[in-house]
Amino acid sequence: MAKLDILEYPDTRLRTVARPVDAAQVASTAFQTRLDDMFETMYEAPGIGLAASQVDVHERFMVIDVSDDRSQPLVFVNPEILEREGEQVYQEGCLSVPEIFADVTRANAIKVRAIGRDGEAFEMAADGLLAVCIQHEMDHLAGKLFVDYLSPLKREMVRKKLAKRRRA
Repeated sequence: MAKLDILEYPDTRLRTVARPVDAAQVASTAFQTRLDDMFETMYEAPGIGLAASQVDVHERFMVIDVSDDRSQPLVFVNPEILEREGEQVYQEGCLSVPEIFADVTRANAIKVRAIGRDGEAFEMAADGLLAVCIQHEMDHLAGKLFVDYLSPLKREMVRKKLAKRRRA
């Protein structure tokens, strides 16, 4: 397994809209290895979700594990949200926007359809942190970042703070 480089805001590659994955490719050794590499990268970062777009792979898939003991790895290939219910404000962070946190309003409960690691389609209901994480990672696949939910002034402050951090 290999730890991958995570793109950081304001890298323009983070704005690329990911293309769908050919379902037949999910079972391939190369795709399964990429998933392993993404989990390793996410766990080491440490994070609870990682979209392929964040590691400069512009295909519609993501890995998530919101469990405390990192024992519930989830893979979502070509995810789509079928239903949204309610709303919640959650303080989000992002591996592509390190050390920055902000309140974001998202659906409280969702129903998502995707292809799993085994290549089989599935539907799942999620709420709370898992629902937030799925929506956050799906934003990445659409070329959107959580800072896009902030005011232009706050977004500029984030950009300057990250630039200063990179120079240090």
